[in-house]
Amino acid sequence: MAIDRRSVLGLSAGSAAGALLPTPARASPQPLGSLGLDVTHFGVNAGSPDDQTDALQRAIDASAEARVPLWLPAGNYIAADLILKSGTQLYGVRGATRLLLGHGASIAACARADQITLQGLVLDGRNQFLPEGRGLLSLREVRGLRILDCYLQESGGAGISLIGVEGEIAHTTIVGAANGGITAQDSRGLALSHNTIFHCSQFGIQVGRRQRGNDGTQILANRIEHIAAGGPAKGDGIVIENASAVIAADNQIRRCAASSLRAIRSANLHIRGNALAASGDYAVRAEDGLDGAVIAGNTIDDAAGGILVSDREDGGRLVACQGNLVRNLRRGDPATGRGVGIAVEADSAITGNVIEGAPLAGILAGFGKRVRDVTVTGNVVRTTPIGVGVSVEPGGGSALIAHNLIADVTQGAVVGMAGGRAITGDLAGGEPSRFASITVSGNRVR
Repeated sequence: MAIDRRSVLGLSAGSAAGALLPTPARASPQPLGSLGLDVTHFGVNAGSPDDQTDALQRAIDASAEARVPLWLPAGNYIAADLILKSGTQLYGVRGATRLLLGHGASIAACARADQITLQGLVLDGRNQFLPEGRGLLSLREVRGLRILDCYLQESGGAGISLIGVEGEIAHTTIVGAANGGITAQDSRGLALSHNTIFHCSQFGIQVGRRQRGNDGTQILANRIEHIAAGGPAKGDGIVIENASAVIAADNQIRRCAASSLRAIRSANLHIRGNALAASGDYAVRAEDGLDGAVIAGNTIDDAAGGILVSDREDGGRLVACQGNLVRNLRRGDPATGRGVGIAVEADSAITGNVIEGAPLAGILAGFGKRVRDVTVTGNVVRTTPIGVGVSVEPGGGSALIAHNLIADVTQGAVVGMAGGRAITGDLAGGEPSRFASITVSGNRVR
């Protein structure tokens, strides 16, 4: 029998039992009218110790075909490898409707579907190992995704794995995922907002593409805490790789084993208004061919380093680094360059930042020969050995260091650097500059 929305909503008690239940599990099942369908009417037994996959799948298929919601009452449902078809809308009682992973690679998955909604569900992976690339939810080529007010825990893989997805994940909590909270590859208009992700390994949120290109994912107002290293990943809060035009804004990120926010081979990023604390590496690290970023209005506290834009070969370039507050950095490590407030290489403006308590230097303009067209203006740098270090190695490019307020430095306000070491006196204190490409003027030193 073909099922459409009219036939489902118009079913009487007797016809519903006959049409939708091959072997009715309870008497007189009733559809919920315009509100949708109740999953118990399909033989699903909340709280049963038995696997409910087959009955749940029948219910999902019927509601998806009719394009009406499917309601799951409070209780535990053991299931695995549920297939979400176009039009699937699953609703539960927030915090009380629990889907427990049975024997499978995910609790639910879908491919090439549209208009998928999951709301008010708890998904529990029970720490069972998942195959590589899988999450408790594994969704591929989906348009119109909505995951709202869900709670995912104890995943032996990722929390949510997305490939080629357009849609939104919001107000959702992910706890204890072994291979990262949310991984999104080749997205097509994705918004990740107001989620809470903590006690995960590898990363909190990963946004990437197989080949460099425009992505446009919005990562907004998430709370990410306690991210540990694991496998090849270093333990970053947010990772952006090969993806352009990504916005990461207003997130609160704490206690990551590596960086709070790392960008790799990406372009035209907006990293702004984030509160970053207790990072094991630079709080913001942009590297390996970054080509364009606005890094503005972030607060960084208790990290191994503040903001780093660099590349071992080609040079990270084209950065506007403005209005950031960096303070209380940890003991410096000259071998790695940690202990620096802000460090950039080329075609960049560092302006209007406030840096206090950097163990090596407040600001570094260039590394070795990799310095070109860098301006350092209007910053406040306090309580650090070197206020502004600028690379003066032969073959380097130009830098302008002007109108900064630098206070309480022990080795110099503006110092020429080579090989990670200071090789000049204080260029802001009247020492004649031997370097035609470096302009130092108008700085106030106290």
